[in-house]
Amino acid sequence: MDWQVRNEDGRLIGEPAGRVDETTWEAFSGHLIAAVREAAAIGSSLTVDLSRLDYMSSRGLRALTIAKREAGDQVAITLASPNERMREILAISRYDKLFEIVDEVGSGG
Repeated sequence: MDWQVRNEDGRLIGEPAGRVDETTWEAFSGHLIAAVREAAAIGSSLTVDLSRLDYMSSRGLRALTIAKREAGDQVAITLASPNERMREILAISRYDKLFEIVDEVGSGG
């Protein structure tokens, strides 16, 4: 799993790539927490661009939960551009009720 973060028009965009599974979820969680803290420090929202993420296990979902808890009311987290597999994972786990999910990075957030 790779991770990049960029600032686009005052909004942080986190870009994971690959798979978030039993071997990579802790790194993913660490990157998410750091991005939430950075977004809070600059008064920004955080969009997680899922377009290059192939798969996320329940541990990856747990990392999203931890990030949301860290963000509180201070940082809005939006999930963007999930592929069909990721959309299904988010729907089955009901994370589509917990997070705003948009089709493109430039939407929402």
